[in-house]
Amino acid sequence: MSIKVGAASQELSAAYAAVTREPAGIVWNKVCVSLKRELGDAAFGSWIAPAVLRETQAGDVVLVTPTGIARDWIRRSAWRRIGELWAAGDAVGRRMDLKSRLEFEASADAASATTGAVYVEAKPQPIEIVLPVSSDIPAAAAPVAGKTSPVQGLQERFTFDSFVPGPANEFAHAVARRVASWADGHFNPVLFHGPYGFGKTHLLNALAWEAMRAAPNKRVVYLTAERFLSTFVRAVMDRQTTAFKDELRGADLLIIDDVHFIAGKQSSQEELFHTLTALVEDGRRVVFSADRPPSAMTEMDARLRSHLSAGLVCGMEPADRSLRLGILERKIEALGRAQGFTGSVRPEVLQFLADRFTDSVRELEGALNTLTARAGERLSRLSLDEVQAILRPHLRGGEKRITIDDIQKATSEHYGMKQADLLSERRNRAIARPRQAAMWLAKQLTTRSLPDIGRRFGGRDHTTVLHAVRRIEALRQEDAVLSQDLETITRKLRG
Repeated sequence: MSIKVGAASQELSAAYAAVTREPAGIVWNKVCVSLKRELGDAAFGSWIAPAVLRETQAGDVVLVTPTGIARDWIRRSAWRRIGELWAAGDAVGRRMDLKSRLEFEASADAASATTGAVYVEAKPQPIEIVLPVSSDIPAAAAPVAGKTSPVQGLQERFTFDSFVPGPANEFAHAVARRVASWADGHFNPVLFHGPYGFGKTHLLNALAWEAMRAAPNKRVVYLTAERFLSTFVRAVMDRQTTAFKDELRGADLLIIDDVHFIAGKQSSQEELFHTLTALVEDGRRVVFSADRPPSAMTEMDARLRSHLSAGLVCGMEPADRSLRLGILERKIEALGRAQGFTGSVRPEVLQFLADRFTDSVRELEGALNTLTARAGERLSRLSLDEVQAILRPHLRGGEKRITIDDIQKATSEHYGMKQADLLSERRNRAIARPRQAAMWLAKQLTTRSLPDIGRRFGGRDHTTVLHAVRRIEALRQEDAVLSQDLETITRKLRG
């Protein structure tokens, strides 16, 4: 009797396992949903999405990454969490391993030669970010094979409403507005270029959001160069290049951010060249961003570089002081609304931030975020000394150390004079104004006290330095030439 009961129990267990054994691909999809929510779109899209789940006929599963670098990142940063999510979702307890593609192919060949085991791709595949973000899928719709929701690639905070235009970017802003409105007579392709932190990604996101709002029936495809590369490589590995090409070439507007990252990658450049050619010939619109103009992308394929130059190449200049102040004011208002406090700071704090972070708007916003995180609703009451104390460790790690001697040399060179003139007793305007500018720069860019600055400018009194600092502070508000001189010297000193 006990034998029959045991046999019946085994049959029931086997039947239960057969019913509850979900395909590995479905379990992996559920794991990916959680991972993407926890890691964020950028990390997930860069490291997890390009990986492919494989399984043997015996039921073992292996997560295969395109490169050893991706394997190492996953093992270091996400493998423990992946194991937890997999164990929670896999009712039959299949063991998961992690290998790079080269490791996997070598082990698969060895297994096939010795045991005849064959690895097959787990179905369905992890599909959330296989193809780039496209506007033709409603945001509320459930994910389906090869499709994604618009918000996965675009950042909601980057709109034209939150973009602050100024002399440094007003032409780029006007061009982006025109492309987003689907106006006739557009240049094709359009390429915005400038160093990091100049607002290119913000502008491209804003363009995409506005284009989708203006023409909901048209297809807008937005992706970063990194996502283009990872999805293209994965499409090649999974023999889905046709679907990848159809997704891109079916766009009414294709937007690729940081296209310079594709330079030097031959097969990806080839695919982008043919996609660009097909879209332009068909009258579709294409917009890129890069960190430099096409003529400077010497490592890029000559044909692709030529096509990038064929439309409108639009440079974005560093934000001037007035634009930086405007960006700060807009950002402070937004932070105040989001965190429920009065969005304002003292004028001297605003001026310090605008003068200290001149190279990148991203760094400027990062400094303000640091202050907000530390002070919260006390932000409006922070004194300049408190702000400098909070940001000092943040500044010390990344900034070049600037000395008063550096400032004197750079100032005298800029104004075509000798460094000794700045230290002399001469008081004519051609000498006095550069000397005051150099003192102002010394106060802004070094931690030296006013008496120390005075001693290094020919033994002058600290009240002379204070007068110079106040004089330059007042003049630069109304003298555009002086303001530009100070910007130029500051950039030179910071390298």
